[in-house]
Amino acid sequence: MPPATARYWSWLFASRDCRDPLLGIYALLAEWRALMDPGTDAAVARLKLAWWREEMGRLSTASPVHPISRFLADLPRAAATEFAPLASAVDAAVRQVAGVPLERGAQLPEHSAALRAGPLMVAARLAGERSREAEEAVCACTAALAAAEYLTAAIGDYRRDARAGRVLFPVDELLGAGIEHADLAAAEPPPRLQSYLQELRRRAAQLFGAAAAGLPRPQRAQLRHLLVLAALGAKHLNIRGAAADTGFRLQDLRLAWSTARRAARQD
Repeated sequence: MPPATARYWSWLFASRDCRDPLLGIYALLAEWRALMDPGTDAAVARLKLAWWREEMGRLSTASPVHPISRFLADLPRAAATEFAPLASAVDAAVRQVAGVPLERGAQLPEHSAALRAGPLMVAARLAGERSREAEEAVCACTAALAAAEYLTAAIGDYRRDARAGRVLFPVDELLGAGIEHADLAAAEPPPRLQSYLQELRRRAAQLFGAAAAGLPRPQRAQLRHLLVLAALGAKHLNIRGAAADTGFRLQDLRLAWSTARRAARQD
């Protein structure tokens, strides 16, 4: 977790129960995010992701070999936690590296949930047990957060991915907006693409808000890192249109601290 990133602040102000699970999950996500970067050779990324897919199988059977996986396996609640969502996250990363597009907008929630919400839910389950109703509400919260984060990252990275032959946005939405591949790769987005990106920012803002509002009050103290992610995600989206971290910002520290403090006090 590079200092001053949203994930760093969410971990720093996380509850005691969540800090170790988050550390392990964020470390895995960092590994996979680097492999999904369009600057990484696709053949190398596929080979490494295939190994990670096998490693997540080993983690599920309590026989991992990688230090991150072993760290997760040694956590107190590891034996009672289902790690299958991590394998699904690797599968989603493989599809994205292969350039498999989302044909319909309706597929985006499932894809973003596999990439991001599933790992966040594993971290939450490693932190503690909760009722069925609370579990469902937390799942809805992480799903909204994952979709918002996916849209935000896509807005910031779509040009690099397009030049690498990948399309991050649903194809039916692009066709409906009259956007072609050349528009995505252009140095300056044409007006139709600018309008589409602005609509995506609006949707992402709504999803960040839904994630924050949907976390049940009794779960807010323990899972306050989710609220920090939502608050910082919405702020970065409003400021720059993308949540790429560009260094330390005192405002981020204040927002993360105040969000976590209110959640810990259940205000």
